[in-house]
Amino acid sequence: MGESATKYMSDKISRRDFLKLAGVGAAATAVLTGCGPASRYVVREPYTAMPEYTYNGQSTYYATTCRECPAGCGIIVRTMQGRAIKIEGNPNHPVNRGKTCARGQTALQGLYNPDRMQGPVRQAARGSRNFEALDWETAIGVIQDALKTNKPDEIAFLLGLTSDHLFDLVTDLVVQLGALPPLRYGVLGMFEGRAALSKASTNLFGAPGLPYFDLGEADVTFSFGANFLETWLSPLAYTRGFAAMRQGHPGRRGYLVQFEPRMSQTAAVADEWIAVKPGAEGLVAHALGKLVAELRGGALPPAYTSVDIAAAVRASGIKEEELHRLAGIFAKAARPLAIPGGAALGQTNGVETAEAVLTLNALIGNLGQPGGVFLTSALPVHAGTRPASTLSDVSALVERMKAGRVKALFVHGVNPLFELPPALGFADALENIPLVLSFASFPDETAMQADYIFPEHTSLESWGYQKIIAGSDTLAISGSQPVVVPYYNTRSTADVLLAAVQAIGGRLAAALPFKDEVEYLQNAILGLIKQNGFYTAPEIKAFWAQWQQYGGWWKPERELDTPPADRALSRPLSVPYAEYAGESDDLHLLPYASPLLGDGNGANRPWLQETPDPMTTVMWGSWVEIHPDTADELGLHDDDVVVIASPVGAMEAVVYRYPAIRPDTIAIPFGQGHTALGRYAAGRGVNPAILLDVKVNAAGDLAFASTRVKITRTGRQNPLARMESRLGVYGEEK
Repeated sequence: MGESATKYMSDKISRRDFLKLAGVGAAATAVLTGCGPASRYVVREPYTAMPEYTYNGQSTYYATTCRECPAGCGIIVRTMQGRAIKIEGNPNHPVNRGKTCARGQTALQGLYNPDRMQGPVRQAARGSRNFEALDWETAIGVIQDALKTNKPDEIAFLLGLTSDHLFDLVTDLVVQLGALPPLRYGVLGMFEGRAALSKASTNLFGAPGLPYFDLGEADVTFSFGANFLETWLSPLAYTRGFAAMRQGHPGRRGYLVQFEPRMSQTAAVADEWIAVKPGAEGLVAHALGKLVAELRGGALPPAYTSVDIAAAVRASGIKEEELHRLAGIFAKAARPLAIPGGAALGQTNGVETAEAVLTLNALIGNLGQPGGVFLTSALPVHAGTRPASTLSDVSALVERMKAGRVKALFVHGVNPLFELPPALGFADALENIPLVLSFASFPDETAMQADYIFPEHTSLESWGYQKIIAGSDTLAISGSQPVVVPYYNTRSTADVLLAAVQAIGGRLAAALPFKDEVEYLQNAILGLIKQNGFYTAPEIKAFWAQWQQYGGWWKPERELDTPPADRALSRPLSVPYAEYAGESDDLHLLPYASPLLGDGNGANRPWLQETPDPMTTVMWGSWVEIHPDTADELGLHDDDVVVIASPVGAMEAVVYRYPAIRPDTIAIPFGQGHTALGRYAAGRGVNPAILLDVKVNAAGDLAFASTRVKITRTGRQNPLARMESRLGVYGEEK
């Protein structure tokens, strides 16, 4: 430790008291030590000068939160001599119960990534990568000047889906400034269909949150596009639910039917994969509802009076007798469940599709019942947090940028130049902004077009919280704490903003009177003391110690709300046909979130790049999946390079002949195609966002599956790196 830190520890907290604060107990798996409350005052030191509470050869464990996606899983990080060396799941955490995914494991490679931004810099010219190093006092002065000299409506914040505490802080800040609310966008939320699902929930149940689907207690589940084993909402939570549905009830094995155009990992483990035509999922759900209602007897609810079975058959490609068979399975089940999500909601009729699937649950009477659909209760910390902004919200920001009405843009936790379709015009609009501030930890595409980069800590160096809105049946907030002292000269964005606010002074500083991020967090969670969680304390310091020890706060028992069924069934429901950009005889384009690279931020992790894709086994690149019959018609072979063209863009990709996809559909994983983000990501693969038109659904979100494309040969080949045997897939000898 540095001299000042040593003095602080000696004068303010004795070693014995500090270890008491760590909450070491017989039942505790995680403890808090050097990066606890005093981490604000310590500096990174070499192995020869480790803190007094760290012992050579002994591991120290920290409970914190994974931020590789918005799910908010709890993790425990093993450290030794001040270095993080292994990540595992937190067995007490209500979301993942001790499990982790591949992305969670690679947070270590984010911490130790050689291409990290190592301190605040000014870029000589946008895109030049000619950086001038700054000190943090200068950086804070830049932010202070931006907040003070620009009019409130000339300041804009664009944030990502993680770091809920920062979104809450920025929300408080813009309220005091009188500025517009911050936007919160992420391509992963788009692929999940968050906005469409939330809008459908509002329309049917009067509640804008994301429903909770009790998969573990269901005996028959119909999933319409929700790839819950890979990327949808909270994959580890729903994987646990799926395991319970399959094997958690002696004498009963759950039955899963997956409706989607391309076989995902979820469809691969399902009992049945129904290769429905893109955009027809809602029509199928609506038709199944009518057939189920007829099988159950009684008057037909108003929600199903407009159903045309023949039209659903024509649109979906599913035979009518097949629909009757599936309706019989669902109607006879003791605890049936229908889940909407993913590509089914990524259509122009995505909201209506979500409503049709949710109404199917209301029809079967499972709302608020075991194995059914619930609503999550409002969390008692800054309850106004939005699940996500929509593409229409971002489009409105782009129009303000184009008109020169934005003078300062703050970007954190999102990479719009990579995640947004170029057809939206964000890149051109960015040129009209005099000041662009990025808080990226890595040199991503948007950071490279910023005037200043003030790098945030990586997740393992950070404080914070993530509100659990999709993966827990109890009220839960997952807490983050640093597991190591910051590796470089980075700084918390919350600390930087608070320092700028205090420098401005006056009414603004009085409204946000926090000296740093930790004090803000403690104030934010203060109300949890009286919320009857699984632990409590008489005051914030003791509560804070337990918050760190357990990795967050949650209720000890299930606490969910029951959606009202009458509104869903009593209102007429109509599902329109999906609309598409492109000609009618073109191929449907289905971009999907990579189960490994997620929103693309994982592309700079070699562990993820070299992990085989679970369905194709391809590594270190991207590909276009084409059904063998379609490939034969086009004269295409594996590893052929083709040009894919849509009404708004074109790109080259490598062919992968994929038998488990509809012949009228092609699919491309999202996550590759970076032009920045470091040596492991740049120049590798393609970004399908280039092809996407900007059609939106009724929620205002991007209908990412509403584009049709043409494919032409180039005559070239580029062999893909993949593990699978061609003999096993195609019967080929080589």
